[in-house]
Amino acid sequence: MPHAVIAFCTCPDAATASRIAEALVGERLAACVSVLPGVQSVYRWRGAVERADEVQLLIKTVAARMPELAERIVALHPYELPEVVAVEAAAGLPAYLEWISAQVTPDAGGQEP
Repeated sequence: MPHAVIAFCTCPDAATASRIAEALVGERLAACVSVLPGVQSVYRWRGAVERADEVQLLIKTVAARMPELAERIVALHPYELPEVVAVEAAAGLPAYLEWISAQVTPDAGGQEP
């Protein structure tokens, strides 16, 4: 079974987050994207500490789709350097992990649970 991953991406607002989430799922790069509003990020950018209210995306996909997913996020995202990081799912409900894999298989039609 392909290795499921959860990718993280912050967005500047709900409209951007929704547009990116729908594109990723629609293009079978993600099985599901959870949109979490109300995130406050503190980060260093160009030598200064910055603070921003953002919307966090939790993107469920498989490791093999990460290069295409990252490329698509860069193309859709307004940030000069968008957050695209992923962690491997160490464990999970087998049926859910299989569902993720089925949803991100191009032209496979994806099986519904």
